[in-house]
Amino acid sequence: QVPLVESGGGLVQPGGSLRLSCAASRFASRPGWYRQVPGKECELVAAIISASGSTNYADSVKGRFTISRNNARNTVYLQMNNLKPEDTAVYYCRADCSGQGTQVTVSS
Repeated sequence: QVPLVESGGGLVQPGGSLRLSCAASRFASRPGWYRQVPGKECELVAAIISASGSTNYADSVKGRFTISRNNARNTVYLQMNNLKPEDTAVYYCRADCSGQGTQVTVSS
């Protein structure tokens, strides 16, 4: 597996924002962000699904999260705005939610 390094998580109050970063030597054709809560399945949050930059989002994050990539830096970002307590999870850039991940906690 290509090493992926997620970062940018943290503790934020409801309504706050975070930007996650995923750095790699190369990305799959459809890079994305996924999240998992203990005891629940890994779920897709957002993905870039075409070379032209078309994106796909989970219904629960549409209008609040934005996925983007910087090819020069081999980095994929997830801008998360208006965070809600239900966004609390470990976020991964592997589709099977494996690896280090980065913890996002939304709490007052």
